[in-house]
Formats: sequence, structure tokens, C-alpha cells
Amino acid sequence: MANFEHSTRINFKKDIEYAANGIVSKRVLEKATGNISLFAFDKGQKLSEHTAPFDAMVQLVEGIAEISIEKKTYRMEEGETIIMPANIPHAVFATERFKMLLTMIKS
Repeated sequence: MANFEHSTRINFKKDIEYAANGIVSKRVLEKATGNISLFAFDKGQKLSEHTAPFDAMVQLVEGIAEISIEKKTYRMEEGETIIMPANIPHAVFATERFKMLLTMIKS
């Protein structure tokens, strides 16, 4: 996972590229108390259902995605945010190409 430099301007739409048939990620910030990561999903890509021990917030910065939380699916569009609770099954599916910012709080 590539990292962003400190004290530089970041444009979440422009500073990550899509990869054909893939998912690209860049770590924005990494601390003991949590992480912020930027992702670019090509159409059709997914993160299979899983759980995480911490709350996580997804912010769509471009495109359209489906976020499933405890078997309920939410159609998410650019500019929308959803919080995925700790220890609850969730999944991510790219109905179209999309970019998201994932903020995970560990404490």
C-alpha cells in the first residue's frame, strides 16, 4: 500500500488511479488509534463479506457502490458516507468504478 506524504495537498479524486479488474489502495494516515486509506475499485470488484474489530467510516469520493451491512445493502453515491459498526458483517461491491476513503477508528 503506497503512502501519501505529510504536509502535501491531497485530492482524493485525482491522487489515485483505477486499475483494470483490480482494487488500488493508498494509506493516507496510519496511527496507533486508527488508519485512513484511499481506495479505487474497478467496476465489478468487491471486498467479500467480513468483520472488523473496529468501527469504520466509508466516504464515497467518486462513483457508485453497494455497501452491505448485516445483509442490508445500501446504494452509495459520490459525497455519501456510511459507518460500518465493529464486529458486524459487511461487504463492498463496485456496481460502477468508484473511489472511497476508509477511516478506521481503533479506540
